[in-house]
Parts: sequence; C-alpha cells; structure tokens
Amino acid sequence: MSRGRAARILLAAFLLSLFLSICLCALTWGIRRYRERPLSGTLTFSEALSHPEQFQSGRFRVHWNPDNGGALTVTHADVPGRTIWETPCGTSFLIAGTGHETIKEHRGLFTVSDRRGPHYTEQYLDAIIFDGSKIVFTGTLKQPETAAFVPYQLTLESCSDNQLQFSLTSPSPAINRLYLSCASEKEERIYGFGEQFTYCDLKGKRVPIFVSEQGIGRGKQPLTFLVDLVAGAGGNWHTSYAPVPHYLTSKMRSLCLETHAYSVFDLRDDNVIQISLHDREMRGRFLAGNTPGHLISEYTAVAGRQRPLPDWILEGAVIGMQGGTDKVRRVWEQLKLYDTPIAAFWLQDWVGQRKTIVGRQLWWNWELDPNHYPGWDTLLQDLSTDNIRVMTYINPFFIDPEGHKPYGRNLFQEASAAGHLVRNAKGQTYLIKNTDFSAAMLDLTSPVAWDWMKGILRDQVLSTGVSGWMADFGEALPCDARLSSGEPATQAHNHYPELWARLNREVVDEMDNGQDIVFFTRSGFRETPAYSTLCWLGDQLTSWGQHDGIKSAVTGLLSSGFSGFSFNHSDIGGYTSLSTPLYSITRDRELLLRWMELNAFTVVFRTHEGINPEANHQFYTDEETLAHFSHCAKIYAAWADYRKFLVREAAQTGLPVVRHPFIHYPDDPVLQSITCEQFMIGSVFMFAPVLDPGIQTITCHLPEGNWTHLWTGQSWVCPGEGLEVNVSAPLGMPALFYLTASPESHTFIAALEMMGISLT
Repeated sequence: MSRGRAARILLAAFLLSLFLSICLCALTWGIRRYRERPLSGTLTFSEALSHPEQFQSGRFRVHWNPDNGGALTVTHADVPGRTIWETPCGTSFLIAGTGHETIKEHRGLFTVSDRRGPHYTEQYLDAIIFDGSKIVFTGTLKQPETAAFVPYQLTLESCSDNQLQFSLTSPSPAINRLYLSCASEKEERIYGFGEQFTYCDLKGKRVPIFVSEQGIGRGKQPLTFLVDLVAGAGGNWHTSYAPVPHYLTSKMRSLCLETHAYSVFDLRDDNVIQISLHDREMRGRFLAGNTPGHLISEYTAVAGRQRPLPDWILEGAVIGMQGGTDKVRRVWEQLKLYDTPIAAFWLQDWVGQRKTIVGRQLWWNWELDPNHYPGWDTLLQDLSTDNIRVMTYINPFFIDPEGHKPYGRNLFQEASAAGHLVRNAKGQTYLIKNTDFSAAMLDLTSPVAWDWMKGILRDQVLSTGVSGWMADFGEALPCDARLSSGEPATQAHNHYPELWARLNREVVDEMDNGQDIVFFTRSGFRETPAYSTLCWLGDQLTSWGQHDGIKSAVTGLLSSGFSGFSFNHSDIGGYTSLSTPLYSITRDRELLLRWMELNAFTVVFRTHEGINPEANHQFYTDEETLAHFSHCAKIYAAWADYRKFLVREAAQTGLPVVRHPFIHYPDDPVLQSITCEQFMIGSVFMFAPVLDPGIQTITCHLPEGNWTHLWTGQSWVCPGEGLEVNVSAPLGMPALFYLTASPESHTFIAALEMMGISLT
C-alpha cells in the first residue's frame, strides 16, 4: 500500500471517528437536556383559603390571592405597587422529589447530570399560619402516577427592613430534591450568578451553580471538542470558577440562596424561574431595593464585602514575571527608562519551575528556590528603595519533590504523614490529576490541617518578606473524596473555595501589618468576597474570543460585580495558550496591547506571561510594546485618587469598582443588553474597549447626561434615550468618556498631563 493511500485511509478514519464522536456527544446532550426539563404541576388549596388574605412581616406584605388558580405575591412598603416575589398563577410553585446525580471530573472541570426518581409535582396548600411576624404555608405534594404524597412547609419571615428570609422543607427522609418556582416576565433581564463568562443577561438559559475549572475553549470550536476529546476539559458556556446562587433583575427583583449544595436556576421559560436544589432544605432571601445598586448593597450585607485594598497596589502596575533574579533586574531596568509606575513584581515562580506538557508550571512545595532566585533578600531590598513590593504564589496542593528537586522541607510527606490531605474512598491520600502530574489537596475541614497550613503561609511565604500572593485553585475538591469532618464532599465542594480564602485571610489578619498585605483568589462562592482581599478572573485564552478570551474576561468582570466581587481583574493578555501542529492559539502583539488598555481601567493592573511565555508576545518583547505598556500604566496611575475612593465605597456598599452600566442606568434598554461592549468605572466614566483585531474606531452608547470624550474634548448632551457615538480609538487612545461636570474627571486629566500624556 502506498504512503499516500495509507494517509488517505487514516485521514478518513479520523474524520469518521470525529463525526461519530460529534453525533454521540449531540445524542448525550439531547438526552441530558430532556432529563433536565423544567417540572410543573397543578396547585389546589383548601376551602379555608378561598378568599384573599394579606399578612405583614416587617416592611414586607405577603398576599394570597385564590383567583386564577391561586398565587402568592410579596411586596414592600417602600414601593407597594412592585412585586418583590410572586408565584405563577394556578401552577405548583413548590415541588419535591428524589434523584441521583453523576458528577464527572477532568482536571478540575466538573459536569453534573441528574437521574430523576419519583417527583411530587401536584401541590396542595392546606393552611397559612401567621404569628405576627412569621408566615408558614403548609400542605402536601403528590406524585401524579402513584398518588403518594409528602408534606411540606414554606416559611417567610422578615430578617431586616429589606430582606425576607424563606425556608422550604419536607420532613420525608426520601426527599433530596427541592424546587421553587418564581414568576417572571418575558422581557425581564436577569443578572448575577457570580462570575459568568459568556452572558451577562442569563434570561433564557439554564444556569448550574457548581464551582469548577472553567475549561479550555468553553464552546469555542473546534478547540472545545478537541480538548474534550483529549482531556475531557473543554468546558462550556456556564462553567465558572466562582458561580453564586444569586440574581437580580431589571424588574428590581432579587433572590439569593443560603446553601453550598448544588443548585440550578432554570430561566428558559419566559414566565417562570425554577430553582432546583440537591438538598432537603432550601433557605434563602428575597431582597428589596429601588435600584440595582441598592439591591447589590442588600445582597452584600448578607454575603459579605471586600475590605479596602491598601494604597500601594492601586498606584502602579503589578509586573507578573518568571525567570529568576537576573531577568527581573533586567526588565526592571527597562521599565525605569520609561518612568513606568510600578506597585510590585509578582514572581509566581519563586518556588522554581518544572516543564510539563502544557508549558511551564511550578513546584508545589511551598519554599523559596534559592537557585532560581539567588540573592532574593538583596533583590527585595533594592526594589523597596523604589517603593516596589514583591508578591508570590501558593495553592492548596502539594507534590512530592523527592528525587526530582532539592528541598528544605518535603511538605507533601509532612502533610501525608499527619493526615492533612484529602483522602479517597480507600482512605489513602487522594492524588488529583493536573496536567502530566498528580497532586494532593489540603483537607480544609480538618482544624489541625488548617493550623498547619497557616504555619506554612507564615513561615514559608510571609517570612520571605513579600507583601502578598496569588492564592490559586480551590475549585477541584473531588466529589468522591473523604473529609476529616465526615461531611459529604458533594456538599463541601462549593464551600471549599470560601474556606481557602478564609484561611488566607486569617493569616493576614493575624499579622501586625495585615492591612498592608494583599492576596488574590480565583475560585469562589457566595461568601468569598467576605474573605478575599482581591479576586481575579482565572485562565482566559490568549485570544479575542467571546467564550474564552478577552471578551469573556470583560463579561466575567461585569457579571461578578452583581454578586459582590467588587475588586476583580484579569491577567493582561490572558493565560492559556496552545501551540501544537494541529491547533495553535498564542498571544499576538495587538491582543496584548488592547488588553493593556482594557486593564488600565480595572482595579488592579497586572501582567501575566502565560503558561508558555516563549510562545506569547510579552510586554518586554520589543521597545514599542514596552512603551505602550508604560503608557497604559500611567493612565492607570492617573485615576488612582478616584480608584481609592471607589475601593472605600465598595467596602461600605458592596458596589464594584468596574460596573455594568445597568447599575446606574437601569431604564436604558440599550445598556440593559450590554455583555462586554462597554462598562462604567464608578459612576463617572464610561469605557468602550477595543475587543477585536484591526479596529480603529468604536461605537459607544452614552446614556442620558452631558458626556465628554477624553482624547478630543468633544461633548454630547444626550437625551433620555441616550446617543450612539462613534469615535476614533487608535492604540494608546482607548475610547473613554466622562460626565462633563464631574470633578473626578478634571483630577484625572490633570494627572495625565503631569505624567506627560497629551490629550490632543
């Protein structure tokens, strides 16, 4: 057989297998979607409830209306004509059932499917009991096929002026699924759910809430398919490091769950939001507020708010580098030539590097590598003379360096011998696959392991003289793991990133200079902002993509701000690159330059070389890029005064520094639909980043008010419906607008001029 014919046969076989794999994936997806369809049933009620009734709990009023099949409505004294929550008329708004989930994990990416058992969809409301503050709804839920039934109880009670707590339970031991249905409207936009990287308005989507690696591609084809084929880690549009069971809507309705269990918010029906929970009790709150900002403040009052960042990290660039002492000094000298404002050098490879199949990774044995960074103390001292800090890296994983790398302490062996690590079903240390190596994960449910890890942070990290670190990972707790606490890992999974952030925070708070230390986290859940000093958006592709590139970073930034992630940012230029004969994605120069402009208007301006530095364009690759980086760092530094104000405001109110325009202009339909096209910095600036290659002009929607373009001084008086404006946006002059009369803009312009940046 000739080589050419053999090659054609192999290619045909590959294409056939690819086609069959796609068909199998499509069939599996279709079956799963059928199983995951929303549930519904009928609502009936006792004769005693045949007349309307009204109850008051705090400033909330709860209305029962038997007309049109029966419905509940909750209003608030401040705006009695607007509903805070209502149920669909004439259909069951409570459902219970049984199910068995299957959770698959590939390199930290989780997929959850559910095989439903018997479900009790027919709701009977027997009585409403009111004791002056607490309203209790009791009745039964019936299974249509067998007529079997289970009792339920729904309790509503005001817990503050603007928060109505709810609790749904069924005493039946067989129940492990609960469903709550909320009425919605076809045109109602729904925001929130933590970091969502593909959409800001989730209406029409089904949103699972389960912490996970985001995946590589997340729907970008053929990349996602290829990564799934090779490693099962492509992800999809909703996979997220930091999902949160919380939303707010364009109708000023807001709800949050108080649970760590797996939940799903099904928003596919025009008129119903159905919330499902894999647990026996559903607890949460309905929130009241007149504006999106008010609702965010109410939510963050419950979940927690980020504390003010220290000034030093807000005054210049955080230079993310790898490569050792000599390289840091060489790049530092280059940056000096451009008078680049620098806050810190972030040296994630302080522990040394290892080569893996995906590029350069670190030795997860948390101690300084003096061979990689000789003269560490002198380097830190020299940087401090220019008021430059140093930051490092840590995560809750451990690998055994024995036989591979010199070490002072073998933390893997220490932790394993002491029982500090997550165990598998056999009681052995659980080794979790990363790339081409496996690692063990700290058991954060063990108080002894907790204290041991705090000692590692104090003795191994802070003792090196650093001012902060990246507290990476936290999303990969296996759902079949055994934990010291004895709790099911499926319940602990979403809690783990909160625990990881809390441990880091405890170490910081116990230091004399703790308010001066910054750590930043990737994974998160509901209470993460209460502990993390700073967040970042994880590992985007070094691409222009919507699903997993620069656009997804903006979407994640805006969506997370609804759920309390006030201080968030992305790696400048993205992180994940691929360089293979079949498929390649690497960071080009234009993408890096535009990402610099984007991050000049976020809370922290931090670079990353990416997982494969040699394949990517870097800020120090050539003089032109270095000059542009310095230019953007100066733009960032010029609005430091306003940024510090916004940081303080966020700590008091929970409002994000970078804001979806809906927060300030909730009635503007154009701004309601924004995904990543533009955003606000505080209430003063509107920014429209360039998110596609080759673009030199950009369109921005300016809402009602008097707005001015930064670079030309051109002004517009915008009517109530706003204006679409087109402006030039060449490199170095990104499209920024400000409210004309704002004093903050004049301070910013004066600072730009002092730094030598011309506005003409």
